[in-house]
Amino acid sequence: MTLLSPAHPAPTLTGAQVRRGTPEYRRIGAALFLTGFSAFSLIYCAQPLLTAFTRDFHVTPAQSALSLSLTTGCLALSILIMSAVADSFSRRRVMLTSLLAAALLNGLAALAPTWTLLLLCRALEGLALGGVPAVAMAYLAEEIHPRDLGAAMGQYVGGTAFGGMMGRVCIGLLAGVTSWHAALLVMAGAGLLSAAGFALLLPPSRGFQPRPAAPAREHLRRWAAHLRTPGLGALFTLGFLNLGVMVAAFNYLGFRLHAPPYGLSAAAISLIFLTYLLGSAASGWGGRLADRQGRCPLLLTGLLLSGAGLALTLLSPLPVIILGVTLITVGFFVTHSVASSSVGQLARRDKGHASALYLLAYYAGSSVVGVLGGWVWAAGGWSLLVEVCASLLVLGLLLTRTVPRT
Repeated sequence: MTLLSPAHPAPTLTGAQVRRGTPEYRRIGAALFLTGFSAFSLIYCAQPLLTAFTRDFHVTPAQSALSLSLTTGCLALSILIMSAVADSFSRRRVMLTSLLAAALLNGLAALAPTWTLLLLCRALEGLALGGVPAVAMAYLAEEIHPRDLGAAMGQYVGGTAFGGMMGRVCIGLLAGVTSWHAALLVMAGAGLLSAAGFALLLPPSRGFQPRPAAPAREHLRRWAAHLRTPGLGALFTLGFLNLGVMVAAFNYLGFRLHAPPYGLSAAAISLIFLTYLLGSAASGWGGRLADRQGRCPLLLTGLLLSGAGLALTLLSPLPVIILGVTLITVGFFVTHSVASSSVGQLARRDKGHASALYLLAYYAGSSVVGVLGGWVWAAGGWSLLVEVCASLLVLGLLLTRTVPRT
């Protein structure tokens, strides 16, 4: 899952920037891959454990979804805060502190004796991780030569996609043969190892020096200006709806497949998340095609693919449901890649602040729709959940009419 950076743009001087093929470039690429992997595996490692949380803590599906929704909600808030203050600190220190704190908090969540303490750890984990998206891409833009920046960004985004998948698949498999406690501890250990590798690999910044943060009223002025920019509000809302629908579907599909007539184990259900790989590839495809066809046709395509996938999950055969999940994933990534890149294109200035608002809405969608989906699931089962998610996608389709076509 890609992350926009709400930090300042790259400097204009490029003479001292790192070029592709050098040892320093390889170190930066590997370090940022580890950053993306660690952050996203820690965020999403709770998703395949929702049925286990429901069983062991005697909570409802909607309550179990808080283990993910609180993390992404606090992450959204943290990104907004860090976008305003991150420039006052070393890029390397912000990212390393975020990674270490999040991994340690994931370990504490694994050992939490009560549901309340587990949720507290997961919420704090989201707050800690805000430092990664706030500065990771800014670091790359400042250190890598513009002609080689795309490849370097690709390595970071690849790490986020790989981490999102591994956080879902590996945790489910580990929980199936051990316990969810052990699975979360293993993920925490992987996070600490990734942080150590990051610290050893990442060179010090050469294109950035910490500077005093702007006054709070200046940040508020910049955010307000973006909310008044034609098309940006629609893109922020699309981010909210797009991730919210996917998270709600993925959260509660596990409950459906765990129950009769399927009776799948947590390990078997987690393998369905391998469809994430195909969706990640679709992200790059959607971005390239949008450059040729325009953003609106691709936004429509992504939303319609997700809608078709939701419709297929209403059918009973398991292979058809898996095909539906694949279409939901591909549609999500196409929509997200086009919407997120369009934010930077439509923002006239202060693009980092526009990106921060997009990410705030994006992760808020995960939190709000993820929890609301649990109430819908309890009230009417999978069919009602699909109806609600489809309604949100229809709203997204209507919003694309307000996005500028240039």
